[in-house]
Amino acid sequence: MSKNYAVAVVGATGLVGEAMYRILEERKFPVGRFVPLASVRSAGRSVTFRGKEHEIEVLDDFDFSGIDIALFSAGASVSAEAAPRAVAAGAVVIDNTSQFRYDDEIPLVVPECNAERIADYRNRGIIANPNCSTIQLVVALKPLQDAVGIERVNVATYQAVSGAGRSAIEALTEGSRAWLEDAEALAPGPEKPVAFNAVPKIDRLMDTGYTKEEMKLYWETRKILEDPDIMVNATCVRVPVYYGHSEAVHVETRTKITVPEAQKLLNSAPGVTVIDGEMPGAYPTAATDAAHRDAVYVGRIREDMTHPRGLNLWVVADNVRKGAALNSVQIAEILVNRVM
Repeated sequence: MSKNYAVAVVGATGLVGEAMYRILEERKFPVGRFVPLASVRSAGRSVTFRGKEHEIEVLDDFDFSGIDIALFSAGASVSAEAAPRAVAAGAVVIDNTSQFRYDDEIPLVVPECNAERIADYRNRGIIANPNCSTIQLVVALKPLQDAVGIERVNVATYQAVSGAGRSAIEALTEGSRAWLEDAEALAPGPEKPVAFNAVPKIDRLMDTGYTKEEMKLYWETRKILEDPDIMVNATCVRVPVYYGHSEAVHVETRTKITVPEAQKLLNSAPGVTVIDGEMPGAYPTAATDAAHRDAVYVGRIREDMTHPRGLNLWVVADNVRKGAALNSVQIAEILVNRVM
């Protein structure tokens, strides 16, 4: 990467936007010009990038001319309006919202799984970042899919509140404090409280009875792994964890695979760290392993005693980093190194 690039981060004041520019700095991405963008509510604020203060510019007024790469994480409605505007001005957009994920002309990319699709940005000037729960799932599934094929996946997710933004982190802290002072203080409103609870509803309910979060796993896994025959059955649960989604994954493969074979595949898979054994604590958890780290962690690998080709996995990753910001930056790295 000999060239420097003008990079804009849309949604720079949010959890994911902040992680994006911090990861750009950590990984020494060749940023020549850095522009943090947000709504008018953030006007006058600034962020620190590479030791220098950068005033936040208002997205509504911003001219993307001269921007090479725009990382978006400010909500689907914002991307719907501003991403095409950025593309028209000459930028390549890497979008972390759901706005473009299901468009056949727009690549949906997890670099460990389908980096070759990044070149398809030329169709519309946009690359879509998958949902956080999908990213860690497909990173773990990809080596199995390549080796023995996958017929069906049953997955239950246990998702951190940071997936719902900074306000959800604050709500968990306040709710936990209230519960410790008086358990009756958490009388539920329109939705159930997350503190000291497990809430089996993330995003809106759809006509199928599944939530949109659950359908994202179905739609996105099939698109990324490029196999429309894979069945994905999901239940998504919000749990009182700050950072790191956990997933209990049951895989039904097309050809039987043993535990040692699966461990070997996963140990050599890009982006995967296996923590699996018989010693106490030989399994990954969100708080002790995944939070604020880059890898997708896999453990509790075991054959399903109720299915002849069944394999069980426990998959954990930081939803803000690998599940959003890091994945976007990895796409940008491949874009400037191999594609543009």
